[in-house]
Amino acid sequence: RVQEHSHSLQRILSCASRSQLTRLMARPTYALALCLLCVTHAAAFLAHSPRIPTAGSRSAIPRPASPPYLRGRVSPLRMSTAERPAPSSPSGDDNQLISATAEWAKLADKAAAIKRDTHIRDLMQDEDRSRAMQLEMDNAVVDFSRQRITTDALQDLLKLAERADVQGKIKKMVRGDKINTSEDRSVLHTALRAPRTESTVVDGVDVVAEVWEVLDQIKAFSDKVRSGKHVGATGKKIKNFISVGIGGSYLGPAFMHEVLRFERNAMEQSEGYNLRFLSNVDPTDSIIATQGLDPEETMVIVVSKTFTTAETMLNARTVREWLWEGMGKGPEVVKQHMIACSSNLEAVSAFGIDEQNAFAFWDWVGGRYSVCSAVGVVPLALQYGFETVETFLQGCRNVDEHFANAPLDRNIPVMMGLMGVWNNNFLGYHSRVINPYSMNLAKFASHIQQVD
Repeated sequence: RVQEHSHSLQRILSCASRSQLTRLMARPTYALALCLLCVTHAAAFLAHSPRIPTAGSRSAIPRPASPPYLRGRVSPLRMSTAERPAPSSPSGDDNQLISATAEWAKLADKAAAIKRDTHIRDLMQDEDRSRAMQLEMDNAVVDFSRQRITTDALQDLLKLAERADVQGKIKKMVRGDKINTSEDRSVLHTALRAPRTESTVVDGVDVVAEVWEVLDQIKAFSDKVRSGKHVGATGKKIKNFISVGIGGSYLGPAFMHEVLRFERNAMEQSEGYNLRFLSNVDPTDSIIATQGLDPEETMVIVVSKTFTTAETMLNARTVREWLWEGMGKGPEVVKQHMIACSSNLEAVSAFGIDEQNAFAFWDWVGGRYSVCSAVGVVPLALQYGFETVETFLQGCRNVDEHFANAPLDRNIPVMMGLMGVWNNNFLGYHSRVINPYSMNLAKFASHIQQVD
């Protein structure tokens, strides 16, 4: 192939006219040869041209070639982090990087030995190990036995968690410390399903009390809609719901909707109702979301914290036009058929939505966790009834309590996190596959795609 490309390049360089070159370039072999020629010349130009410093640049000196002892080495980006040279750490033990600790170094050595000498089938022969690595909570079993880790290495991994003060950091998160240091915010999705009797104070505000104020508002409104007390602009009962949002405002609620659709009690509660989602600005998606629905029996939930999200507001205006086409542009159409999950009451009112039908959520709720806030509770309560959603929140609360109180070696979320560190940082396995075998979990992978 090299000889063929060399011959092609000679033919190209010897062309006497543009027409002759054009005829040659119509043939794939010559086109590829010219591409190679261009790339080669570009590389040579960049390698030999002087570096011109730009404003703020440190130096115009070209990067030196790698020293001989580094040539032929595997790129650090292709290594596990345990194989990479440890970065220098700040002085003082409190500020020491976890990757610079003795616990990390010990695990790196064990990972190297396991990768060299140990196969999973050998580990599975140890029945005591397999039993010890099966954890259970509320009849849900998580089996870690097929992880490529020995019992001894697992103990060292738990010691690494202790060195990192994982339990202390869990406590900080649950009590509302601002562990989101980049935005100086709390991370309090646990407060979204905390019992009414609990109290978590952030910046002088009891956030649990605020959560329950919104939950009570959602319950009252969803009961009113489902009972027929809140009807459409023409007096018809509302039976259809379209939730308009993107990202976490769509993925979490859509995932839970798929789960609940085939749960026996939820199926009974949702009989006669229809929930759809609109997240794509492609006009086809709005057609799909509204197809076959009667505007007079449809309610639209606009989900945007600031009520300025471009994609969401474009879709909201599109669906508003659809409602107007069916019932006219009277103000009662938007007031009776559109509600909002937002904290920007001024923008909600300017859009025509009744402020009483706006349900707040907070900046300490990350998008991927927002299904337990008004973002998920409002559409799910309208479709399945508030009591069904409250059962879901109770399940989340059980996991929160397990996460906050279980010892590290029996703590399912902690163990899942530690296995992520072991696989990614020590074994060099940088990809995760999530295979839901139940159709109810069809949207699970999309919902937690940012899991690591």
